[in-house]
Amino acid sequence: MWRRVDRDRACHGRRRVVAGLLATMPALWVAAGARSAELAPRRIRVYNTHTLEELESVYHDGADYVPAELGRLDWVLRDHRTGELVPMQKELIDLLHELAVTAGVEPRYEIISAYRSPATNAMLAARGEGVSPRSLHMEGRAIDVRLTGVPTIRLRELALARQAGGVGYYPTLDFVHLDLGRVRSWSG
Repeated sequence: MWRRVDRDRACHGRRRVVAGLLATMPALWVAAGARSAELAPRRIRVYNTHTLEELESVYHDGADYVPAELGRLDWVLRDHRTGELVPMQKELIDLLHELAVTAGVEPRYEIISAYRSPATNAMLAARGEGVSPRSLHMEGRAIDVRLTGVPTIRLRELALARQAGGVGYYPTLDFVHLDLGRVRSWSG
């Protein structure tokens, strides 16, 4: 038995469904783009200004961190005075990568200071160089950098906006301190 359907009501219902699908598509595209960005390999290039060592590393293959590459980064980011190293926090390397992406440049950093052994930290603190006796550098949770192609004042602004930890700005020495501690900022 055939049932008579009001054509206008049926068309209106279909239009509502299609309109609803179209309205959600931009959100789905954004979510898909964010997901594909998560799956993209993460690459960084570091240049240690003290040892003159340079390393380009794909430290995350898009699915997971690459332990051998993290180890190579730890070596270049070691305490240049003692040769000691610790595993640098992956989140700190990710922060460097994210800041470069946000700035729209390749993640190429000059490293002023990364890991600092307790002996080096104590020596610098005793010399009155403005080093905290409890520096996060000693835990592999802090780094002092310049981002190639980005003025340090801009890097500072990007880091402050990110709210990922401490941000120190040293305009006369032309570098930015980044750490994974509590959110705070200062100028030196």
